[in-house]
Amino acid sequence: MKTKPFSSPFLRSYGFSLLLLFSIGIGSGLGLLLKEDAALLKPLGDIFLNLLFTALVPLVFFSISSAVAGMTNGRRLGRILFSMLGVFVLTGAVASVFMMIGVSLYPPAAGVSITLQSAGELQSLDTADQIVRAFTTPDFPDVLSKKNMSALILFAILIGLATSCLKERGRAFADFLTSASDVMIKAIDLIMYYAPVGLCAYFAYLTGVFGPKLLGSYFRAMTLYYPITFFYFFAGFSIYAYLAGKGPGVRTFWRNIVPPALTALATGSSVAAIPSNLEAANRSGVPKDISELVIPIGATIHMDGSCLAAVLKIAFLFGIFNLDFSGTGTLLTALGIALLSGTVMSGIPGGGFIGELLIISLYGFPLEAFPIISMIGVLVDPPATLVNSAGDNVCSMMVARMLGGQRWMNTVDI
Repeated sequence: MKTKPFSSPFLRSYGFSLLLLFSIGIGSGLGLLLKEDAALLKPLGDIFLNLLFTALVPLVFFSISSAVAGMTNGRRLGRILFSMLGVFVLTGAVASVFMMIGVSLYPPAAGVSITLQSAGELQSLDTADQIVRAFTTPDFPDVLSKKNMSALILFAILIGLATSCLKERGRAFADFLTSASDVMIKAIDLIMYYAPVGLCAYFAYLTGVFGPKLLGSYFRAMTLYYPITFFYFFAGFSIYAYLAGKGPGVRTFWRNIVPPALTALATGSSVAAIPSNLEAANRSGVPKDISELVIPIGATIHMDGSCLAAVLKIAFLFGIFNLDFSGTGTLLTALGIALLSGTVMSGIPGGGFIGELLIISLYGFPLEAFPIISMIGVLVDPPATLVNSAGDNVCSMMVARMLGGQRWMNTVDI
């Protein structure tokens, strides 16, 4: 999440991330200096984690339900939305599987093992009963718990749909959901002002107690994430553009994508790249009713870079806690969480942090694992934003291909 007190465009975009990195560096230095005594700072980190987890449930519920409640309908709109969501899920799944292969060949936390507290009760989806318990609860109060995040998300979607179906009769409730969502977003914004202190304290504790080997493992994780992400950017998007328009599709995509890609990379925001992304899509021949829907929505709920990062974070935690990141149930769960992090959760301000909380909650990792993967989120942000933004553009081309047929690019000047 970005804060506002920075003046230059670069600092406005990356200032808060730099501040977090600086605070983590200070905390790590304090940990090396104080060693075991750094555990005295842990309560300051616990305050930050407790505040985040307290705000998590109402934030997720109100954000998702208000977004669904505000949706409109229409025949063409419905076709575009259906095609768009299908493309978003497809590309997110491809990105997730791509990173799964990478972490299997090059485990990001190899050689590192720490024990914060028991992490043995990890959630798996091996049986029908476990699937039922993952997405539903037998009683309403159980939904209002971070331990049942999937059930909470499903319930929020149902409430949003019910509100939307009632139209004018549900307007007052829809306004309430929107207002409550704004309030929770502001609450998270206020909590994040404490993040530098909380993360500084927690990394002092982690480094002091568990030593510099944890910090060294971040370098290994980044040597995996950056090459895979850039390879996916060039190879994956070329394949998507080919599927959308064959050879001409590839040429027009790479001819027009540079300005929005650089805008996203420079500003650290997919939203900031929307104007140049729309212009690039128009030059590529994407119909305006498609580009003006897919690209703005994609800037908030389509994040292939976040899918790549989510799998890395999960595999990293499995390695840290000396757990086996393999097996059908484990990998399918990771795929589902990555898609949630790159679609539903990415639409929430601070969604990177919320996605990390989701990983911790669904797998049953101890709360102390949160600062460990939040550092990864900060480090992967620039290339992830680049992939997120450019992915919206190529997805608009794929939707145009699905709705317009093979000849949708005939009017484009290649």
